Amino acid sequence: MAKPIVLIVMDGVGFSKTGLGDAVGLANTPTLDKLLKERPYTKLKAHGTAVGLPTDDDMGNSEVGHNALGCGQIYSQGAKLVNESIESGKMFDSKTWMELVDNCKANNSTLHFIGLLSDGNVHSNISHLKQMIIKAKECGVKHVRCHVLLDGRDVPATSALTYVDDLESLISSLNDGGFDCKIASGGGRMKITMDRYMANWDMVKLGWDTHVHGLGRQFSSAKEAIETYRSEESGVIDQDLPAFVVAENGKPVGKICDNDSVVLFNFRGDRAIEISMAFDQENFNYFDRGVVPKVVYAGMLEYDGDLKIPKRYLVNPPEIKHTLTELLVANGLNEYAVSETQKYGHVTYFWNGNKSEKFSEELETYKEIPSDNVSFDERPWMKSAEITDDVIAAMQSKKYDFIRCNFPNGDMVGHTGNLDATRIGVEAVDLGLTRILKVADELDYTVLITADHGNADEMLEKNKKGEIQVRTAHSLNKVPFIIYDNDTKYTIKDGEFGLANVAPTVAKLFGLTAPDCWEQSMI
Repeated sequence: MAKPIVLIVMDGVGFSKTGLGDAVGLANTPTLDKLLKERPYTKLKAHGTAVGLPTDDDMGNSEVGHNALGCGQIYSQGAKLVNESIESGKMFDSKTWMELVDNCKANNSTLHFIGLLSDGNVHSNISHLKQMIIKAKECGVKHVRCHVLLDGRDVPATSALTYVDDLESLISSLNDGGFDCKIASGGGRMKITMDRYMANWDMVKLGWDTHVHGLGRQFSSAKEAIETYRSEESGVIDQDLPAFVVAENGKPVGKICDNDSVVLFNFRGDRAIEISMAFDQENFNYFDRGVVPKVVYAGMLEYDGDLKIPKRYLVNPPEIKHTLTELLVANGLNEYAVSETQKYGHVTYFWNGNKSEKFSEELETYKEIPSDNVSFDERPWMKSAEITDDVIAAMQSKKYDFIRCNFPNGDMVGHTGNLDATRIGVEAVDLGLTRILKVADELDYTVLITADHGNADEMLEKNKKGEIQVRTAHSLNKVPFIIYDNDTKYTIKDGEFGLANVAPTVAKLFGLTAPDCWEQSMI
């Protein structure tokens, strides 16, 4: 009988290529260091084409990373999926696009676009917004308003004006007597609108009040807002800039009103679900929305297929079939998945192929540990101790064949740009590894250790002038895959592997035959 397996995802922990701001290398990680010296390991590709994104210049993320880890295959994802739909014309031929446009034309109303204004390709891409604005004009829409969320996380920390200027340039070229487009509101992604996992509804409410009702501090332009906020708070990065409203003569230029159409142009689901619920749900009780405008609302993608959020979307999601969980459940194996709130959805929903419901209520057990509602650099250990406690309890119960967990520290603290705090976060994860491996020895478990993408490994970068600056985005670096087993010696094959090779390796360890559509095992 095969040994039970624990799979640990050290979120955001990769191998630095530059050594710039390498919080992983700077951290005191005796257990990880020992594993890399004494145990079989390889370096996995966790970005670009290896996880279904358009090019190898596209950084990976936790969503596509856990999709790949959990299904053993490579699906077209996010930007690539949207790119294909735009290039083929399918998006603009879709029923949803026509409904959005026809509503505006019939009512002489406004088409609003809300989303992350950057080319980070993690949550959104400005090129998609620009192409939709151009197409809206071609289709006869007369009024367009853009509600721009500032990134500074998946792109350089203070690059917002690059994207605002780009958008304003397009708007200027399109505006004429029959077409009127303006930036209407915005704010930093970690301040408004883009909460996830229902951790901070106040963020969503602030975004709602800003975009929908035009409530908030007024400026003559997005550029003025950004420059003013930067002058008022030295060192503030884009993701933390406060909300703003663009106004003329003291009146917001782009409130969302009855009979308007609204598109959320983010393609990634986790930070799109809550604002979509606020627009879509009649019996919404998470905050007081005030007067709710009657609009036609659509997301770029379907952000939750089981809960049908949102009701309308522009691009069909990948249909991920033949996941690892399906294989394990079909063979009667018991599974346990745990993380804290920030990555709970990744070891459940994304791992299972964008599926909210379990494949088997009997054979799958999920555990969410509530995350702290503070800036992660203020508490960089996050819930690593609690996750470790829970994993050990699951191991000791001897109920489960396959246990998986995610330690978010390297990613979530890494996104703050605080190198010292991130080092502490990585050290907290290493301590968790130490404790889990001790129990693995006692109870005879095989432990697999990997990551979904890099981040903490590269927290500084050189700008075009050669100056060192803070980096808050994911890296393009490879991530570890380590096999720990005290009495069975494994050899990892030579080859170029990615995250999608993990599921086949798990299957082989269990002695199961992987589906033909999967990538190959690494052992």
